[in-house]
Amino acid sequence: MAKFVVTGGAGFIGSHITDMLIERGDEVHVLDNFLTGKRERVNSKAILHEVDIRDFEKLPPIFKGASGVFHTAAQPRMQYSIKEPRLTNDINITGTLNVLLAARDAGVKRVVYSASSSAYGSKHPMPLSEDMAPGPIIPYAIQKRVGEQYCEMASLFYGLETVSLRYFNVYGPRQTTDADGPYATVIGIFLGQRQKGSPMTIVPDGTRRRDFTHVTDVARANLLAMESDKVGKGEIINVGSSKNYSILEVADLIGGPRVFIEPRQGEVQETLADNRRARELIGWGPEIEFEDGIVELKKMHNLV
Repeated sequence: MAKFVVTGGAGFIGSHITDMLIERGDEVHVLDNFLTGKRERVNSKAILHEVDIRDFEKLPPIFKGASGVFHTAAQPRMQYSIKEPRLTNDINITGTLNVLLAARDAGVKRVVYSASSSAYGSKHPMPLSEDMAPGPIIPYAIQKRVGEQYCEMASLFYGLETVSLRYFNVYGPRQTTDADGPYATVIGIFLGQRQKGSPMTIVPDGTRRRDFTHVTDVARANLLAMESDKVGKGEIINVGSSKNYSILEVADLIGGPRVFIEPRQGEVQETLADNRRARELIGWGPEIEFEDGIVELKKMHNLV
């Protein structure tokens, strides 16, 4: 049995990583302040620490003896970061630096960092590959990019093994819905709206395309990144399906009426991952087809 820490372990992605670790028999310490996490997501077999990653002094004792840290804690949502740049900066940048330094001080071997494909910005041809120059504009994207750079720094100067996983539009069970406020993800918004009998709100015309990646595949990528002997020096790795769908196609898969609303600031036209590096360095590829994932969610929301 190995000890692992999952920051943000009460969150969408962190809770799935926690479940996967516990299922294979590991000792898991969940660290969460419940700003966005939910207590009901925390696995009953995990050891819970109600701690904020901005409170540095509390981190090293929790990290001590851990083989690795999965750093998923963040203040997510790009639109929210435009509204609250100071808060999101404090959590996403200062909090990430705290996690890295605490891991160093506690003798942790490796940190797997939850990065974001938003770091690419909007000016690249598809598919997006890790050797493309980052071009983040929105505060959240900038903050996640700085987190990647801090991971590289920690490996270079402190000998802490790190790897950054750039997620592409993660969806699946426990994702945010419209009930969680205006900053939920598109699939969660659609499902929540259809469950209430409301039309799906499409921004602005439904032609934008996204590379959707199931949360189970993302959690599995985290475990593979923690174990791979081909990474550990701050490598950046795309975690995406290498397929994309328009928002209209997503609405068609879910089914039901839709209405069109005004565009939001900073949203890119398309995302599509080149995932060859993930296959080469951590032996990862997506296993859950998008259509199957949507059927699963429709059943969970009683829409089938």
